[in-house]
Amino acid sequence: MKAQLKPRINLDDRTALETVIPLETPFIVFVDPASSCNFKCTFCPTGHRDMIAETGRYQGAMKYEVFQKVVDDLGEFDRPIKVLRMYKDGEPFLNKRFADMVAYAKKSGHCDYIDSTTNGTFITPERMGPVIEAGLDKLNISVDGMTREQYQQFTGFNFDFDTFVENVKWLYDNKGAMEVSIKIPGELITEAQRQEFFDTFGDYCDRIFIENFAPCWPEFDIEKHTGVKITGGIYQQEIGDTDTCPYIFYGYSVNADGLVSSCFLDWGRKLVIGDVRKETMKDIWNSDRMNALRLQHLEGRRRENGVCGNCGQLSHCLPDNIDAHRPLLLDRFKGHLGARHVGPAPGGLKIPDLSAAE
Repeated sequence: MKAQLKPRINLDDRTALETVIPLETPFIVFVDPASSCNFKCTFCPTGHRDMIAETGRYQGAMKYEVFQKVVDDLGEFDRPIKVLRMYKDGEPFLNKRFADMVAYAKKSGHCDYIDSTTNGTFITPERMGPVIEAGLDKLNISVDGMTREQYQQFTGFNFDFDTFVENVKWLYDNKGAMEVSIKIPGELITEAQRQEFFDTFGDYCDRIFIENFAPCWPEFDIEKHTGVKITGGIYQQEIGDTDTCPYIFYGYSVNADGLVSSCFLDWGRKLVIGDVRKETMKDIWNSDRMNALRLQHLEGRRRENGVCGNCGQLSHCLPDNIDAHRPLLLDRFKGHLGARHVGPAPGGLKIPDLSAAE
């Protein structure tokens, strides 16, 4: 097998967050090219159309002009962001201008690296050729079964698996400098199919991994919706616990309609902190809403938050843990806020109603 047996995220050589928080420039910005999906996966909130309808969230593709505004705004930071992560709630390739978006971001010089994740439906020479040319640095491919029947069962989509495999082979042969990562949830396949997964894709990607289901989405009971009992971490690591979310200190997310969420898992739009159509990305990064949430976590009050309080991402998927450094970071962060604010002490910041869209 040519591919390395590695998860899609880099778990090694990570920046010690306690040495860099607070950040003037975020490390990662998620941008959702499309909030809708052609799959109806049982293990994903977006796959449950009734639940999404109840949130009232926008379902569709991001307008190209909104994406341009996001990228242009990134130029206000003092340095390029490390990663522009072009996915969040939906299937990115449902946005027909996805390749144009990658090209625009690449040419801007405002981000060092661009990646995305796809369900593989649109991995065709016609759709992928322009994306490769645009300079996408990495593509994560989610495999959701090893047969057409398994795809139908778990995604509700009549997926041509054999054609998909051939398209993945084409992609690997023509990817240029782009890294290709392929993963599958182990709960979707039989024990015998695990080796078949490696045999089928192991020579046609750069890294490959069998993940576990994880209760990563707040207020979404994945065990209830799938019937799968979760016993381990997403990357086969032990389940832990933390009081402090590290993500809100180094990244945030732009939804397909331009609303900005403090968290890339905000499928229900309950952690909205701004609107890039009306505000700049830099202003939102430094906003009272974002900083109030950070303070809540640093003060050990995460579980007071109705959304963050039951987030399984922090127990089953966490690559970083800053709990041990929280007292130091709290003092440093309050000093950082004091330098920015004129008037009342930053310690008086109150947690706003993050569910209210501006």
